[in-house]
Amino acid sequence: MKKSHLVILLVLGLCALFLVGCSSVNQAKFDKVKTGMTMAQVTAILGEPTESSSVDVGGRSGTASTWKKGDVTIIIQFVNGKVVAKQLSKSSKTF
Repeated sequence: MKKSHLVILLVLGLCALFLVGCSSVNQAKFDKVKTGMTMAQVTAILGEPTESSSVDVGGRSGTASTWKKGDVTIIIQFVNGKVVAKQLSKSSKTF
């Protein structure tokens, strides 16, 4: 692999890490997510989910996607690609 290709890959990797670090999961962004939004619209607000699982039943598709950052977790449920439910939780740390 050429040295210039390695430099480009390194720069792209650093940019990706920067973007992931800039995405935040918080109440304000959670409040922007509305019923009927598409996954692309939600991703534009929250960034890529940390977890996602899908199921197809009787011609309907469902997806549950999770965004986690620190003690905040947002779970959004999609049916046929549209938001139908959302939940925000904050874990409390006990020592």
